[in-house]
Amino acid sequence: MTKNEGTLKGLVIGLLAGGAIGAILALLYAPKSGKELRAEIRERADEFRDDAEEYISSVRSKAGDIVTEAKKRSENLITDAKRKADTLLVDAENVIKDARQKAGPVAEEAARVKNAVKAGVETFREERRRS
Repeated sequence: MTKNEGTLKGLVIGLLAGGAIGAILALLYAPKSGKELRAEIRERADEFRDDAEEYISSVRSKAGDIVTEAKKRSENLITDAKRKADTLLVDAENVIKDARQKAGPVAEEAARVKNAVKAGVETFREERRRS
């Protein structure tokens, strides 16, 4: 919950509580009979309860909307991350494939040079033995 939502919630609760207290005090100081006073208190209490229930319903609805939106966003983030990971894997495979293709002729040439050097060393040793 953001700071503004917390402030708004506190304001609404304060208004409801202040309205209820003010209504009760007004009823207590009004010149009415006990029956009329009790009936009006009951009526105001019902109004207050209805207002509170409406507020709670509104808060639940907004909370549900927030949770639904958060789920949608997280699902979208996960989908995007999977898509990007798949793309990176394909790119990495292509880089490795290209590297192998480019290294193939070089590796063959290196093997030929190695074999030539080895043959040269063996020939040198043979010549030394003969001499």
